Amino acid sequence: MLNLFKRKSRRLKRQPFGFMLIIVAWSLVMGWLFASATSVYSATPNSEVGTVDVVPSQYQLGQEIYRENCGTCHIAIPPEVLPTQTWKNLLEDSQHYGTQVQPLVDPGRILVWRYLSTFSRTQLQDEETPYRLNKSRFFSALHPKVKLPRPVQLDSCVSCHPSASEFNFRRLSSE
Repeated sequence: MLNLFKRKSRRLKRQPFGFMLIIVAWSLVMGWLFASATSVYSATPNSEVGTVDVVPSQYQLGQEIYRENCGTCHIAIPPEVLPTQTWKNLLEDSQHYGTQVQPLVDPGRILVWRYLSTFSRTQLQDEETPYRLNKSRFFSALHPKVKLPRPVQLDSCVSCHPSASEFNFRRLSSE
């Protein structure tokens, strides 16, 4: 009788270990599958990305309108470079850096605003709203130890980013 009790207790001790092993294996496999299924970069090779970030389909029309309107006069910069408040002010003001511009009208304005506000950065509470690249904290963080031309202008981006006019800031010049 004592032997029968010992056998049952051994089986009970082995079952939780086996059960835990199955749960861990299942979790690893499912985690790997979910990660590969939801990864944007696995579906889009880096050579095709071009822009700073992959833009989901619901924001792509806003990006196109932004690039068409802003990229005709100067290089359209990624929204991440300036805070949301700067973009809001720029969209509302018809005096664009001393030049009279035709303001965007709805629905294009709404699409551009959704794109810019989603991909722009937040502004620190005590930070002054920057309207120039050289005043942007994020722009400075992206260019550490880079000797930038004075004054920094949107068209000077091409010297380091030869594909900037195509909104590709990943490709850099050999320098």
